[in-house]
Amino acid sequence: MKKHLFFILTSGLILAILISNAASFIESGIALDKLRGNVLRLHILANSDSEFDQRMKIKVRDAILESGMLSGADDLDEAEELAEKRLEDIEILSELTLEEYGCNYNVRASLTDMDFDERQYGEMTMPKGNYKALRVEIGEAKGHNWWCVMYPPLCIPAACEVETDEDTVECFFDEKEQDILEKPKKYKVRSAIWDELKKLKKKVKKEEKK
Repeated sequence: MKKHLFFILTSGLILAILISNAASFIESGIALDKLRGNVLRLHILANSDSEFDQRMKIKVRDAILESGMLSGADDLDEAEELAEKRLEDIEILSELTLEEYGCNYNVRASLTDMDFDERQYGEMTMPKGNYKALRVEIGEAKGHNWWCVMYPPLCIPAACEVETDEDTVECFFDEKEQDILEKPKKYKVRSAIWDELKKLKKKVKKEEKK
């Protein structure tokens, strides 16, 4: 009896907390979806994890970023359109760069939707989830990857690790989105719950269509 009563009280308390925080939870979820939907990632996969192939991945990265062919977009749609139009140019530039170092790997560039784990980017942490990405695959593409954010323009053409451009972050992300990027632990649980609820919603809709 005591256990049953404890369960009822605990469940009621959890429900009350969820209800009282519903507005904040929904606001965070909407901001998370908006953030994911307004970002174009650049994702480069090395041929393998050998020291040589990993160096070649960095050479390709630098060549793409230093070319400037991915810069100048005023919004996400334009960034995607720009990337789509220049896929062949990216492949040619990458293969020519590899040839300079005696490497003849084929390179494939594509614009795709893909799932990313949570990734730290300087002092900013990009939440896990599905993003639009410019994907560059070198050779067999079985090695560790390198990534950055192509739009907003946070990719910096340098051989060192990419650091966050704070001015760009403030320009392209609103306060709620910046809070999500800067305080990942604060949103980790609610983001996971939000994503599970979305999956459940999709599942229910799919069942209703049967």
